[in-house]
Amino acid sequence: MREWKRLLLIVCAVGLLTAAYERTQTASLLVDTAKAYLAALKPAQRAQTTIGFDSDERQNFHYTPVPRKGLALREMNSEQKHLADALLSAGLSTQGVIKAHTIMSLEQVLKDLELDKGPERDPDKYFVSIFGEPAEKGRWGFRFEGHHVSINYTVVDGNLVASPSMFGSNPAEVKSGPRAGLRALMREEDIALELVQSLTDEQRAVAIVDKTAPQEIITAESRKAALSGQPNGLPFAKMTPKQKEILGRLVNEYASNFAQPAADMRMDEYRKNQANLFFAWAGGTKRGEPLYYRIQTAQFLIELDKTQDNANHIHSVWREFNGDWGGDLLAQHYQAAHR
Repeated sequence: MREWKRLLLIVCAVGLLTAAYERTQTASLLVDTAKAYLAALKPAQRAQTTIGFDSDERQNFHYTPVPRKGLALREMNSEQKHLADALLSAGLSTQGVIKAHTIMSLEQVLKDLELDKGPERDPDKYFVSIFGEPAEKGRWGFRFEGHHVSINYTVVDGNLVASPSMFGSNPAEVKSGPRAGLRALMREEDIALELVQSLTDEQRAVAIVDKTAPQEIITAESRKAALSGQPNGLPFAKMTPKQKEILGRLVNEYASNFAQPAADMRMDEYRKNQANLFFAWAGGTKRGEPLYYRIQTAQFLIELDKTQDNANHIHSVWREFNGDWGGDLLAQHYQAAHR
């Protein structure tokens, strides 16, 4: 018995050390890749990409094709582009990098579909911004943003927050040409449809809050994630074990876009907030129909909308009600500083 207890303690200790190592290494990797990226820039480029941490710009959140601050990929040489991509890759998982690159590549598809007569479409029109000075201690962050991709990392004394985050896709499914059938955000849609289609009539009556899907995610590009009224939809407690398993896969799909510590923290949030979690749906429940869903807790919100362009255009986000741009981390940091 004593040997078993000793073995269990060893296993737990190794697990804790491994988790701490992963968290520390990821934060250090972000610092190293950000410094390498900055070191490769010319002075004018560095001035363009570097913004003060306390700047109002840090909380600008846009996934539509609007003018942006920062340094665009198309303004970089090949070496600088590689280092910018290394910074993005340090914050995302392999899955997340694939999604981001696929979404960016759709700008050429849109350009061809629109016969180059719409907004300027360019797979290199994505901007990198560094807020503050990357360091192991203190506050800094970075943003990688353009049409349908917005990745915001805040790092405070080595602790990470990767919110708000947005992945969109237009078209949601490429209908013609050599890339026909491509769906950049396939699982975000398909797993959700699997969940809503598994509901009983009684459950659907609670989960489906509107027969018509809204034209946009409700939080849109707001700086503060907020929904009016009390949470509605189907409570987690009213789901069957199989439905809970499907929901877990759906949340994990969003969480797993990010580097391991951020992904783990998101799944921890999910597990801790199941008692007050609601799944709400609007619109059709079959593939190809306009649809909207959200997963809402007191701490975080997932939204997806697929209604625009004949229901072939997706917007999806993960927002923290109090933690976007590291709000919770910064509050703790300032409180510790005052002590």
